[in-house]
Amino acid sequence: MTPACRFRQIVNVVNLSTPLGLVLVATGTRRPGLRRGPDGLLVAGGYRLPLPIARAFTCGNVVLSRGTSGELLDDSRLLRHEGRHATQYAYCLGPVMIVMYLACAGVSMVLCGDHSSFNPFERLAGLDDGGYRRKPLRRLRRRT
Repeated sequence: MTPACRFRQIVNVVNLSTPLGLVLVATGTRRPGLRRGPDGLLVAGGYRLPLPIARAFTCGNVVLSRGTSGELLDDSRLLRHEGRHATQYAYCLGPVMIVMYLACAGVSMVLCGDHSSFNPFERLAGLDDGGYRRKPLRRLRRRT
């Protein structure tokens, strides 16, 4: 593991985002269990809670998937995307990122009707790698 990934791992434990991710694994998966992923990530499959609706999401250095952990480990693009989100947690003070992400997702919804297209967190993590398609801005309608 690179020193940068080790640093991210430590920061995400200290800022409590990885422990929060472990709580989500324990409470939100069918059979709680973790597998080691690349770059210090921990991967859990079988996420069953209704939110978020994504097929995979990250909390600290923990990546949760609706499918199996093996399927996620085989999808290197999606795992790289989620790894970038883990780095964002380290930069954004851990759980504070959740609030910031939701605010950006709301703005993106207003701008284009999609939570990811104009969300800087998703754009910096790589829309294509995350399986998102970029949608155009909505046209403003003028009242006459």
